[in-house]
Amino acid sequence: MVRRTKEEAQETRSAILEAAERAFYERGVARTTLGDIATLAGVTRGAIYWHFSNKADVVQAMLDSLHEPLDALAQACESQDEIDPLGCMRKLLIHLFHQVAIDPKTRRINEILFHKCEFTDEMCDLRRQRQVAMIDCNTRIELTLSNAIHRHQLPETLDVRRAAICFHAYIDGLLGQWLLVPDSFELHKEAESWVDVGLDMLRLTPSLRTSDKTESESSSLQP
Repeated sequence: MVRRTKEEAQETRSAILEAAERAFYERGVARTTLGDIATLAGVTRGAIYWHFSNKADVVQAMLDSLHEPLDALAQACESQDEIDPLGCMRKLLIHLFHQVAIDPKTRRINEILFHKCEFTDEMCDLRRQRQVAMIDCNTRIELTLSNAIHRHQLPETLDVRRAAICFHAYIDGLLGQWLLVPDSFELHKEAESWVDVGLDMLRLTPSLRTSDKTESESSSLQP
């Protein structure tokens, strides 16, 4: 009996998230109420509050559902024992681009995040959650880049913090542009090339090197 109750609760939670995804995609987050979601899911508002604290909590749970399939690969990138951290990150990003381009659910949720989620006063909790997620993502990228330096896949003089922020912005910008104007380029077919552009930026861009390296190079050019 207890097991059945847990299964029913999970089914209700899944129905709420599916309804929220549809509503957010059609109307945007700001214009969707918990009542709208309850109606679409065929549940009461009380059922929503049983599983989620507020609308921001619903949005965050929807976003979290995308992370699970990629977690193992992301952890491999960050592990000091991984012999090919840059290769792991390349594989992770190619997979991400493919998923966004060809999987309807992944594409819808990303489109909601990039273009249909307004950070209004009602959504201040989500804004804080996104800020924490952004910082966490930068930290995880830094770990991967540090491991890649240790494995001689990137220059020893790479400014890891600046490179992580720049690389993260490049990936986000690419996804945001494609989701807004998908006919502007073929994300699925060109996924490997777009990822390699970002990796070449890390390997070859002089302005991503540490200041000590820049000063050394400038001195060597003087007569």
